[in-house]
Amino acid sequence: MGIPYANLDEFAAARRAMVEKQISKRGVASQRVLDAMLSVPRHEFVPDQFRANAYADKPLPIGEGQTISQPFMVGAMTEALELTGSERVLEIGTGSGYQSAVLSLLAREVISIESHTSLALAAQERLGRLGYANVYIHNGDGSLGFPDAAPYDAILITAAAPEIPPLLVSQLSEGGRLVIPVGSQDNQELLQARKNGGTLNSRVLFDCRFVPLLGRYGWSRPDRKSS
Repeated sequence: MGIPYANLDEFAAARRAMVEKQISKRGVASQRVLDAMLSVPRHEFVPDQFRANAYADKPLPIGEGQTISQPFMVGAMTEALELTGSERVLEIGTGSGYQSAVLSLLAREVISIESHTSLALAAQERLGRLGYANVYIHNGDGSLGFPDAAPYDAILITAAAPEIPPLLVSQLSEGGRLVIPVGSQDNQELLQARKNGGTLNSRVLFDCRFVPLLGRYGWSRPDRKSS
């Protein structure tokens, strides 16, 4: 498939259209989130053969059975974290590093965990090359979180879990926000949870469908090929 964009100006135009039509018009209102998504070159985070669709309204394969999420989903999940710029954020599921890059513009520091070694290494190289210096990638079981840098002001899980992993709750600071898709491997609800008095109070944002979170507090294996 050929790349329909002749130069960086055309990539930028496609990115502006993505933010306006796919994200802003669907209800993502945070100007900070919209500005971050206008800034991050999404085409740098997809395999070459999918660059023609980098700004399309759909998830795209990135290898290892994983995907880069639909642009609207990235915007909505990021907005739900309610970041102000001072936070340390834990991201579970680095993938290509695109979500990490968006978060890096909105928070003080991003710790990201990826279970697939090849994706973790590629994301680390890509983020470093593009200048996102406040993102730190680790390879491991994301359902266990990353206690070495806890507590976190916000936690974002970009894969579906049967329930909120308990170790992530323990690593979330008081007043912190956690966003996660929860449900079966086929269908989930996106939850926003806030920690108050040591417990989580959650609300459903909307229905969604993500690849499964693999690990001790996720799924042992995927029963389907997720889109």
